[in-house]
Amino acid sequence: MEEMSGGCQCGRVRYTAQVSDHEAYLCHCRMCQRATGGVSIAFKNLARAEIAWQHEPDWYASSEVARRPFCRECGTPLGFAFNTSDRIDLTVGSFDDPSRYRPKHHFGIESMHRAWINTEGLPEYRTDEHQKLVDKWMAATGKMPD
Repeated sequence: MEEMSGGCQCGRVRYTAQVSDHEAYLCHCRMCQRATGGVSIAFKNLARAEIAWQHEPDWYASSEVARRPFCRECGTPLGFAFNTSDRIDLTVGSFDDPSRYRPKHHFGIESMHRAWINTEGLPEYRTDEHQKLVDKWMAATGKMPD
């Protein structure tokens, strides 16, 4: 087991998780699309007992059978959990080091937008090389965000 930490964008909600592997999955279901505003979301499934919240997230009852943890201050979606399950999905992007996770399967493929799956070959741009954005951040804070 390896301890991995994560949390929301503003830092109000933080957690540590005991992770035994780096397998994750992509969910494409319409509920996840609506909950995140994205075409899919990357999740890491863990036992609830493997997660310690330093500050308990807020919870949204997204259906009759499940709830979603989030931060009410910054709006960061943090996961998905069936009401009666001892497991929870944490959003891969909420981990401090999401680069370690690798997708092992897709779920909710009835709503998959395949044009967004393979983006190999599209032009790529770095935020720190987009001068208008750099100028905005430097004027506002004196530095680029993490």
